[in-house]
Amino acid sequence: MRPLFLLLGLIGFVSAYDLVRDYSGPTFFDDWDFYGSWDNLTLGDVWWLNREDAFSQRLVSTTPTGTSILKIDNSAFVPFNTKRNSVRITSKHAYGVGSLWVIDLLHIPYGCSVWPAFWTKGPVWPDNGEIDIMEGINGMQTNQYALHTLPGCVHSPSPQKGTTREVDCSVPSGCTVMEASGNSYGPGFAVAGGGVYATQFDVTGIYIWFFPRSSIPSSLLQSSNSPSLSLSDWGPPSASYPSKSCNIPQFFSPQNLVLDITLCGIWAGDPVNYLPTCGNSGGGSTSNQGGQPGQGGPTQCYLDNVVGQGSPKYDNAYFEINHVRAYTTGGAVPSPTVPISSGRQFKNGAVRVRVGLGLFGRGLILVLLFVVARVFS
Repeated sequence: MRPLFLLLGLIGFVSAYDLVRDYSGPTFFDDWDFYGSWDNLTLGDVWWLNREDAFSQRLVSTTPTGTSILKIDNSAFVPFNTKRNSVRITSKHAYGVGSLWVIDLLHIPYGCSVWPAFWTKGPVWPDNGEIDIMEGINGMQTNQYALHTLPGCVHSPSPQKGTTREVDCSVPSGCTVMEASGNSYGPGFAVAGGGVYATQFDVTGIYIWFFPRSSIPSSLLQSSNSPSLSLSDWGPPSASYPSKSCNIPQFFSPQNLVLDITLCGIWAGDPVNYLPTCGNSGGGSTSNQGGQPGQGGPTQCYLDNVVGQGSPKYDNAYFEINHVRAYTTGGAVPSPTVPISSGRQFKNGAVRVRVGLGLFGRGLILVLLFVVARVFS
């Protein structure tokens, strides 16, 4: 019976996906909402600008080659007790179970105090789940993956390339996995020409891959005009969260995509995480509000980095993105959380190169596997 269980475990990896939305080029920012407030989520020392201010201050832009830039303000002098400007954007559309997201990056923000992330969220945290696809801080050299949920979701042993650090998805850190590739974050990522992160949001589990630029599968090198994507040449994921120990539809609602950069905060600004790679023996408070009223004093992270000149400290604190692409299968149509704006959109009925499994296909495979098991039992 062991081959049967192995095949069942691989069902999540054999689907084909329809391209439904391509965020790229001059219209990249059209289908995203800008946060427009201080970082009240991770308590970072930034002010996330609204759309108008982000464009006018050139914290978001499109390069002549068509790539998209999101950055920390590295030009302003920040006085003590104030915050540095940054950007957080959230996709206007939410994507349900049966979706897949691909982000192709040339550069990820890095440096002391810098905390970038590409992640997903439901309407209510943590009730509707969170998937951390790309996240790092300070002098980290490799990416960290995580899920955040209500109690009851755990990370069970499963084939993956990364190293599991925490199994309980309801603790503050989430259930974390460290990427094995040394060029998945920081200067190593930039020197290698960047790479691709891909996430399968499936009823069988949540699976995340990282591909350095030199190892991107041929299926991901296709143009945006190709209507379908297969995972057959991807190999094992970097992080694997199978549904056998975490009921994905129970713990995760449709997810919005999020890109943001914060500074210091409850992770990067904690002296335990900051001092070993970036700080000194000056210490500082564990709260990280840069003088935010009622939230304690500034940390060493804030004093060392956020205040004063932004360059050269934050010259590498930017995303450069080739594209973000969203795919669906089995009828998982993305739903807008606000009225749809302009932008490139691919309808769910696009012609497929390979037929996705869908509910009927999955059921048929289960029947066939049951028959095979009975024959060989």
